[in-house]
Amino acid sequence: MRCPFCGSHDDRNRVIDSRSSEDGATIRRRRACAGCGRRFTTFERVEEAPVLVLKRDGSKEQFDLGKLVAGLEKACKNRPISRSHIMEIASDIEETVRGRGQREVESQEVGIELLNALRELDPVAYMRFASVYKDFQDPADFERELESLDSLHKTTPPKPRAGAGSR
Repeated sequence: MRCPFCGSHDDRNRVIDSRSSEDGATIRRRRACAGCGRRFTTFERVEEAPVLVLKRDGSKEQFDLGKLVAGLEKACKNRPISRSHIMEIASDIEETVRGRGQREVESQEVGIELLNALRELDPVAYMRFASVYKDFQDPADFERELESLDSLHKTTPPKPRAGAGSR
């Protein structure tokens, strides 16, 4: 590990303290440089294999959590949904996509995951995203989607929460 202060690449730099992050995704290490004696912090995380998204036009691009968050933020603008909740939804979708173990995923699959999350979260945010994602062209498209959303809420019982009822 190279010291950020003196640039030393000394293998004798030692780890003083290691701690896992709350989510267990990263490890924070405090180190002491054998060359200059100063202390510095490093972070380690698992390098995951990239997931490629197959776009509708046939092109491929690397899965980008930032694009997912940006889409959620646009849909949720001026709605009572916190940034932390948006980040949680985006992370859940990323985890679902990566959990499939596939190196490539169709953009429609990501869009459907996002629509499903928004459907449960907020009907206005859902309609905003659906109108762009499904390329609504006239008011009838909105009416059909609203009817679909309304009938789904009337006929679908709420999903049981993870860990609920197992006592």
